[in-house]
Amino acid sequence: MAKVSQPMRLALAQVNTTVGDIDANAEKIRDYLDRAQSEGAQLVVFPELAINGYPPEDLLLKTHFLDAGMRVLEAVAKSVKGIVALVGFAEHSEDVYNSLAVLADGEIKGIYRKMYLPNYGVFDEQRYFQVGDSPAVVRANGTTIGLTVCEDIWEPGPPASDEALAGAEVIVNISASPYHINKGSERERMLVQRARDNLAYIVFCNQVGGQDELVFDGYSLVIDQDGELVARGPQFAEELVVCDIDPTTAQQVRLRDTRHRPAARQRPHPTLLGEFEVPARHSATEIGGPRAKPMEPDEEVYSALTLGLRDYVHKNGFERVLFGLSGGIDSALVACIAVDALGSDRVACAVMPSPHSSTGTQADARQIAANLGIECFDLPIEPVMRAYHETLADRFAGTEPGLAEENIQARIRGGLLMALSNKFGWLVITTGNKSEISVGYATLYGDMVGGFGVLMDVPKTLVYRLAHFRNSRMTDGPIPRSVIERAPSAELKPDQRDQDRLPAYDVLDPILVAYVEEDQGREQLIRRGFPEKVVDEVIELVDRAEYKRRQSPPGLKISPKAFGRDRRMPITNKFRG
Repeated sequence: MAKVSQPMRLALAQVNTTVGDIDANAEKIRDYLDRAQSEGAQLVVFPELAINGYPPEDLLLKTHFLDAGMRVLEAVAKSVKGIVALVGFAEHSEDVYNSLAVLADGEIKGIYRKMYLPNYGVFDEQRYFQVGDSPAVVRANGTTIGLTVCEDIWEPGPPASDEALAGAEVIVNISASPYHINKGSERERMLVQRARDNLAYIVFCNQVGGQDELVFDGYSLVIDQDGELVARGPQFAEELVVCDIDPTTAQQVRLRDTRHRPAARQRPHPTLLGEFEVPARHSATEIGGPRAKPMEPDEEVYSALTLGLRDYVHKNGFERVLFGLSGGIDSALVACIAVDALGSDRVACAVMPSPHSSTGTQADARQIAANLGIECFDLPIEPVMRAYHETLADRFAGTEPGLAEENIQARIRGGLLMALSNKFGWLVITTGNKSEISVGYATLYGDMVGGFGVLMDVPKTLVYRLAHFRNSRMTDGPIPRSVIERAPSAELKPDQRDQDRLPAYDVLDPILVAYVEEDQGREQLIRRGFPEKVVDEVIELVDRAEYKRRQSPPGLKISPKAFGRDRRMPITNKFRG
C-alpha cells in the first residue's frame, strides 16, 4: 500500500551555542524545544554539535568531555515527547563521530554519523572524527526524512542522493557553516541545486554566533523540490524558524520527472533509525514560513564583525574593551563596532599623542569618543619617548633616526594599553586592518599588541566602505568627514603618509586578494595587468611579514581566506611568488 504523507510543521532552532558550555547549551536546547512545541511543530532541528559547541577542536581528545556531552544528551532526550528532535553532538563509541541524534518519546532513538569530514580552510575534522559509513533516514507521519550533517550536503552525491533514491521527500542538514563575505548567498544557491537534483525538500539549520576567529551567520533555509524558497532565517541572530511543508509535492514531481528511475533500480538501503507518529497540533492553512531578507554586503560584514566581537567578549567573561583611538579611519571604525556590539558603557579608549600627532587627528579622536559616548582619556607619550631615547642614546650614537625610533612610539602605546588591561581586566582590541597586516605595515609589540583583532581580515578599502555604511545609519554619523577624507598616516614622523611606503590601497588590495586569498603567483598577477614592480614589492612584503602575523592576536574571519588557522605558511621559506 502506497504511503500517504501529511503536511508537516518544522522548526529550525538557529541557536548560538558556546564551545564546552555543555549544560548551558542543553538548557538552550530545552528552551527551544518548548518553543517549538508551543508553535505546534512536529519536527525540530538543531545545529551541528549543538550539545558540545562548534568547533571543539582538541577538547575532542578528552574522553571526559565526550562523556559529559553524552550524559547531557541523554538528559535532554527525556524531555522530548510529542515531537521529534534532531540534535548534533560528538559521539564517543569505538571512535569519535560527528553525529546527529534522533530524539523522541523520551529516548535517543537512533544516531546518524557524518560521512564527509572537511579538511580544508578552517576545518580540521579528519584530525578528530571517524567517518560514518551509512546514510540514514527516519519516517514521521508517512514522510521519509533523510539525515545529513554539514559537509554531507555540499557533496552532490551520497548520502543525500542515496536517501532520496530510497524515497526521502525531505533531507535535513544540521550545520555549523562559518561565515565569509557572500557565504549565505553561495550556500543558498548550492542548496537550491541539491533540492532540484534530489527532487526533495532541503531543510538546512545553521548555527549562529561567534567562536574565536569564526562567525556563524545562521541564515537557515527550507527549499522545496523545485528549488523554490519556502523559509529563510535571519542573519547573525538567534531565531526559531517555523514553517509548514507538504511532502506530497515531492512525490508528485517524482512521478512526472522519471530521470532518477535508472539509478533507483539499484535502490540504496539507508539505515532506518525509527518510525514515528507525531500528532498535528496545528492546522496548516498555507505552506511556507518566514523569509528574512538577506542583508546588503556592507551591512552583512558590519553585522558579522559586531556579533563576532560581542560573543568573544561575552563568552570569555570580559566586562570592558579598550583600544587606542588615533583619529584615523581604522580606530574610528573599531570604536563604532565596539559600541554597537557592547554598548558605550563597556568601551574605553585612549588618545596617546606624540610630538608627531597632528592637532586635527587628536581633535577627531576626541570628537568620535564624544559622538559615541565612550570614556576617553589622554596619555601623552612624549615623556616616555624621551626616557627611551636617553636610555638608548649610547647604543644609537652615530646612527640616523629611522624605523626603530618610529616603532618605539607604537610600542609605548601598546605597553600603556596592556598596563591598563592588567590593572583593570579590560580586553585590549587591536585596530590594524588586513592590508597593513598583509605587508607588515604594523609594529610587533606595538600596534599589534592586544587580545583580539576586530579588523584583521578587513582590507583598507573595505574599512572605508564600512565607515560610510555606519555613518549612513544616522543623519550625523559618528565618524567626522575629516577622518574619512584625510590621507591615511601612522603619524610616527613628520608629514608621514602610508603611500610613502606602500602602493595606493586601491592598487594594493586587489593584489593582496589575488596573492593571499586566491594563491595566484607572480606571473599570473602580472598577466592580470598588475604592474610588475608593484607585484614584486607586494610579494616580498607579504612573505617577509609572516613572522609578525604568527604573533598576532586572534582576529575575526570575514574573507574566504584569513590569516592564521585559514592560511598556514612557513616562516622559514625561500620560495617567492
